[in-house]
Amino acid sequence: MRASGLNWQGLMEQLHQALPYAEVTDSSLAYFKYPARTVSLNLPVRMDDGTVRVFKGYRCVHSTARGPSMGGLRLKAGLNAHECEVLAAIMTLKAAVADLPLGGAKGGIDVDPATLSPHELEGVTRRYAAGLVELIGKQQDILAPDVGSDQQIMAWTLDAYSEMVGETENGAVVGKPIPLGGSYGSKDARGRTAALVAQRVLEGSGRRLNRAPVAVHGYGEVGRKAARTLAEAGALVVAVSDAQGAIYDSGGLDLDALDAHRQQHGTLAGVGTPISPDELLELDVEVLMLAYDYGAINAGNAHAVRARYVVEATNRAVLPEAERFLKEQGVQVLPDLVASMGGLIVNYLEWVQDASNFFWTEEEILKAIDVRVNAALDGVLAFMHERQVDMRTAAYAVALNRLTNATTMRGVYP
Repeated sequence: MRASGLNWQGLMEQLHQALPYAEVTDSSLAYFKYPARTVSLNLPVRMDDGTVRVFKGYRCVHSTARGPSMGGLRLKAGLNAHECEVLAAIMTLKAAVADLPLGGAKGGIDVDPATLSPHELEGVTRRYAAGLVELIGKQQDILAPDVGSDQQIMAWTLDAYSEMVGETENGAVVGKPIPLGGSYGSKDARGRTAALVAQRVLEGSGRRLNRAPVAVHGYGEVGRKAARTLAEAGALVVAVSDAQGAIYDSGGLDLDALDAHRQQHGTLAGVGTPISPDELLELDVEVLMLAYDYGAINAGNAHAVRARYVVEATNRAVLPEAERFLKEQGVQVLPDLVASMGGLIVNYLEWVQDASNFFWTEEEILKAIDVRVNAALDGVLAFMHERQVDMRTAAYAVALNRLTNATTMRGVYP
């Protein structure tokens, strides 16, 4: 399940495809092409054996044209500044598509969190937050969970930051546990939204999810919720995969039994027929849900994809060269800017709640997410049908128009 090929050139290529359909000025385009700031950090941490190990950390703020930046803190081996810059730009576009008063950011630490003890993980997390203390904040740059980080990571981040500034600033960090100012729906928003977007697009195309076969690539927090939401809508989840492997059952997997087995044994193996993650990507299914990391579908495997709809529940899951091929084959890609916006929306709602110190019920949160997702999807679909373009081009154009309006109104220094 190794991802590869994330690059700025591919992002610019897709952006330029949308330019003929967007009212973009040279100055606003210049703002988009260059991240506002990228910093790198050396993070010395005393390990459990007494030695000191220095980790590399990064934080990129792409844009603050529409508001303070918000983006993930990812803990991932091999992370570099370039990856953060591309993903930060995608966050800027996603916030604009969702019409949120935010810009995009991304950062993290070059480390596999599974190789660290809890004490070491806490140490590197706190060191990262301390290193960024002058650059982050509730009205500057807000840290959110991402690959390799969870509510505990965000709690440590909040505590380290608050200690450094001398006061508790819940709004500087989102994705927190509920007792620390977190929000209901935080864990489930991205997977649930990806499934609901898929359902709406299929129904709008005259197809139905009932008994439709679905495969989920990446059965983690996002993939599990997407699978369950699709199953509740009547779909048959026939295959799922994680970092250890994949399983398949043509009659549909029993998700309750699967989750119980995985909880007890720590593996998917033993439920359904074992297949490889690559074989899962090649299954003849109605919906292929991509919930692992970027680059799952690339030039090397796009030719084997047989799904009718490919859903990016995570950023950049389909690389540009692969998407060109899929489009020629009649496969519709539901892009990350739309399909995975639920995570950003719930993070925004948490930020708003922290600012007002007034917290909504779970029912109110889910309704607020759905209202914003449906409004954003309506806008993208309307643009898509009016201009006869694919969904990614429509989403890019909608985002670029909103970013252009913001940068034009703010002006440029003479």
